[in-house]
Amino acid sequence: MNWLLLVAAGLVEVAWSQSIKPTENFTRPLPTVLCFVLAAGAVYLLSLSMRTIPVGTAYAVFTGIGAVGAIMLGVVIQHDPLGAARATALALIVGGIVLARAAS
Repeated sequence: MNWLLLVAAGLVEVAWSQSIKPTENFTRPLPTVLCFVLAAGAVYLLSLSMRTIPVGTAYAVFTGIGAVGAIMLGVVIQHDPLGAARATALALIVGGIVLARAAS
């Protein structure tokens, strides 16, 4: 169950990362509130997952999911470039997440 909470925390972190830009430097009230709610939700879910998952493993997986998700959404939605080096970096991050899960 705690691994599901950790994955959920990572997915909420992805949503949070995408909610920052619409705040326009925190000058728009509703997007800013959403941004803070998503940030708090991600950290709350992360804290719950740490009941049985070691802190280092949980945080590494959390940030890995966030990084991969943010990059992939940037590629799909914002049309950010995805070259060979960036794709390799993503593969290494995913491999690290899988290895961290397998080692726990």
